Amino acid sequence: MATLLAGDIGGTKTLLSLYSAGGSHPELLVQERYASADWNDLGPMVVHFLQDGPGQEHPRPEAACLAVAGPVQGGRAQLTNLPWLLDEAALAQACGLASVELVNDFAVLIYGLPHLQPPQLAQVRAGEVVGSAPLLVLGAGTGLGVAFGIPTATGLQAVASEAAHGEFAPRSAAEWELREWLREDLGLDRVSIERVVSGTGLGHVARWLLACRSGEASHPLDSEARRWEAGDSGADLPAAVAGAAAGGDPLAREALDLWLGAYGAVAGDLALACLSRGGIWLAGGTAAKLLDGLRSRTFSQAFLAKGRLASTVGGIPIRAITDPAVGSFSAACRARALLG
Repeated sequence: MATLLAGDIGGTKTLLSLYSAGGSHPELLVQERYASADWNDLGPMVVHFLQDGPGQEHPRPEAACLAVAGPVQGGRAQLTNLPWLLDEAALAQACGLASVELVNDFAVLIYGLPHLQPPQLAQVRAGEVVGSAPLLVLGAGTGLGVAFGIPTATGLQAVASEAAHGEFAPRSAAEWELREWLREDLGLDRVSIERVVSGTGLGHVARWLLACRSGEASHPLDSEARRWEAGDSGADLPAAVAGAAAGGDPLAREALDLWLGAYGAVAGDLALACLSRGGIWLAGGTAAKLLDGLRSRTFSQAFLAKGRLASTVGGIPIRAITDPAVGSFSAACRARALLG
């Protein structure tokens, strides 16, 4: 049975994995985590994994897909947070592989969708899938990932997108005030969607509300917000907000509701942009952690609030991807498709 190399390459960490081509879906054989900054380039890391690391115990991979944190053009990618310029042909030669495909690390999720199993998913909204229609994947994590999937005769074709960097469009007085505060506080010329609709965005929403109430008594989130704003690596304001909201804190609940409404509105806008009747998948670090919020009336109402086109988005099913290893899995699915 063929062996597949899957990579999930980011500025902080890189996961290299070997999968067997498997039956209905690829099956993980071995995986190793590397600190990306410890390596001058990706090629030597892959060689180490295959020859001196855990990969040496398995047959050499027959196909490879590497998901990279940055845009891919013409088989080349400049990583966003590393001085690595990756080239498919050069990597294949350096690593002794027949071929290597580079794919944007969010767009690669499209290739995993048809192979996800029930334990990797959770339903957010029921609906009916139109098999010939485009698909949409949204992922609110540190930033906001957006990708589309187009059905073709040979399977889904992933289309990367920078839609998260479109203009944030306030729908209420509160969202307008938030937008103006973000412009001033962060020194921005414009406010993009992901400044609000992301895990980081949830932290900014909470900071705004705390700033609005600066004349009131101190809030339990104040110290965490200061540490997070100062760049303390041990501070996680978005997680603290989610936890406080679950515990009934009014300010945290207000922040989470505003964030969920903005997320739902953006999901509906993008669903209209590509008529994603093939379904919507919510990924990223918040998908599993805030599943109850994504199933809430707040998210759903904002998603459906599209005027005359409410019925167009109303029938689209939404699922959350809850598997944190879905990036590597999806890269393996793409590698298997490359076997031909």
